[in-house]
Formats: sequence, C-alpha cells, structure tokens
Amino acid sequence: MILVPVKSLSAAKQRLATALDQPARTALAQAMLLDVLTTLHGCKHRPPVAIVSSDPYAAELASEYEFEIIPDQLNPGETGAIEMATQICVERGVESTLVIPADIPLMQAWELHEILKQSPTEGSVLVPAADGRGTNAAFRRPANLFPLRFGNDSFKPHHAAAQSTGRLCVVLKLPGIAVDVDSPADLQQLISLPGETHSQQLARQFACGGADASSAPAAKRR
Repeated sequence: MILVPVKSLSAAKQRLATALDQPARTALAQAMLLDVLTTLHGCKHRPPVAIVSSDPYAAELASEYEFEIIPDQLNPGETGAIEMATQICVERGVESTLVIPADIPLMQAWELHEILKQSPTEGSVLVPAADGRGTNAAFRRPANLFPLRFGNDSFKPHHAAAQSTGRLCVVLKLPGIAVDVDSPADLQQLISLPGETHSQQLARQFACGGADASSAPAAKRR
C-alpha cells in the first residue's frame, strides 16, 4: 500500500514564512498534494493508495480520486501518523508499504515504477532528497520492516535502520522525487525547474505578484 501522510494544511510550511504568508503557504501545500495525488492516480499497476490525514481538504481530494482515507484524528505528527497507518496495514496482512510525502510536486510515474521495480522480496528502497539529508520515499517489505522517523536529516537514520535489519536496502536517486519544498531556496528551485505542475504555476504567480493567496487561482483538479 502507498501511504501519503498529510498534516494540517492550514498551518503548513512554516519554514516558508519569510517568503509567503500563511494563506499562500496553505495554497501551495494544497497544490503540491494535488500534484502528488494526480501522479499517483495516473500511475498504472501500482499498489492501492491511502491518504493518512484529518485535514478536510486532503480528505476531500482523496475522495475525488477514490483513494482510501485513514483518519489521523490524534494528529500525532508525520511519524506518528505513519506508524499508526503501518500498524493498520500489518493487521490487514498488507505485505509492503511505500511512504510518499505530500510535498514532492515533481514526482513522475516512471519514478514510482522504478521504486516498485527495484523493491526486493524482503528489504527496502529509500529515495533521498536532493540535499541527501531528508527521505522523500521509503518502501518497506515486510510493511513494518523498520520504524520510520521523518523530519530533518532523516535519511541517514533510515538508511542505518534499514541496514540493521540484515535485508537488502536499495538507494535510488530520482530527480523528480528528490525535489521537495521546505525552504525559500526550495521554492526558487521549484520555480526555475522545467514543468507546469499546479505547484509550479502557483509558485510562479507568487513570484510575479507577491505572496497574496487571495489572487491565486484555485488548482484545477482532474
């Protein structure tokens, strides 16, 4: 199962506060989630998708794409949400989990297929962020092979935990998945890279007209 954790979008992306006001940050977070779900929806021959969240926008979007919603009513943070959802997968007998963050707007379908293609019978696949510090995708088989602890500088701990299991750990560097948006520098990178995703269109509008989300067009859904 593919798990997409989504924290409260109304308070999203605090590290962008020097570049965007909160309404703009929320609009950008919504656009990035839309990009991620659009790619997953268009990806054939993938595992089922579940959105782990209590955010109303995320739930509505998941429903439109006919993805499962695993409620995150306790809102324990990204790590706690993933642990809760992983336990549900284990109880259901799900063999593997692939965690995809909601803020990687340039993910492409071929990258998802590459992760699944490289996934070992028992073991893991990790995709680092472009700076090598974060983890932007984590596949585990069995589903709870090792605990995930998302946050800054998560890649090295995840890699160490994966290796400690004694199972194969494949590290893939994928250009689209590697791009996440946490800082103003990330935002500038998103603007400058080729592409016309919902997030890029919105970020470019902010760059041209300021961080006023009220003038931003609503991201078009499928």
